Amino acid sequence: MPVETQRQNEQDRHIAGRFEMLRHIPGPRLEGIVTDILGYRETAPGHFRNVEYASLTVPLVISFAEPFAIGLGKDPGHNDRFASFAAGLYAGPVVIESFGGSCCVQVNFTPLGARRFFRQPMSELADRMLGLDDVLGLEGITLRERLGNAPDWSERFAIVEMFVAGRLADARETQTEIAWAYDRIIISGGRTRISSLAEKLGWSRKHLAGKFTDATGMGPKTLSRIVRFNRALNLSRQQASDWADIAADCGYSDQAHLVREFRDLAGETPTSLSVQA
Repeated sequence: MPVETQRQNEQDRHIAGRFEMLRHIPGPRLEGIVTDILGYRETAPGHFRNVEYASLTVPLVISFAEPFAIGLGKDPGHNDRFASFAAGLYAGPVVIESFGGSCCVQVNFTPLGARRFFRQPMSELADRMLGLDDVLGLEGITLRERLGNAPDWSERFAIVEMFVAGRLADARETQTEIAWAYDRIIISGGRTRISSLAEKLGWSRKHLAGKFTDATGMGPKTLSRIVRFNRALNLSRQQASDWADIAADCGYSDQAHLVREFRDLAGETPTSLSVQA
């Protein structure tokens, strides 16, 4: 499962002849639903290992070749093999390994976009992977065949974008209150108080947590932790790292609190992650 961080309309990467990765930004009709669509193909034997940190991306991976080995919060075991699947939010590091024969299309959904597309509570996807036929049924199998038979990546991107748009046409809109609460958490960098959100909505905290878990797969407090962690990580990579200042800026009680959160959500210390940038 590839990782892409650079923001371009479409990017073609060939890393030392070992794999190719293309990134496609979908049109306006999928704005707020899908952040990007990736095409990934390994071109040489090898052992690829990647660790993804806790994020707000819900990927749908459609494979045409060898499966990936994936471990949630640990190294993958012999039975942790996944080909075509969807993965919900996970508040921890994800270890992904492949061995030179993987090829896939990956659609990266926002949490609220995923809720509409998959038409099921995101709590059913949280903390695990589900097979393509489990989440999309025969539609998913047909989509995989069409993508596998497509002559090139451009055609695959067009097919999958149209497929996503088609499922959204009759999907329920996100509840206004949940969309508002989600936006407040993102805009505040994860610093807004959950009790304040609940009070402004006229809901109890328990009711807000239940609705939020249905919509995103986790409660607002955990989602806020992920937002805060990613903001702290980005700040550390954009400026001279003073961890005490970053901790204060991002709403951690102190630097030790920030370090604990990095270990929980990334499996690494803040210093080691900033060095890897």
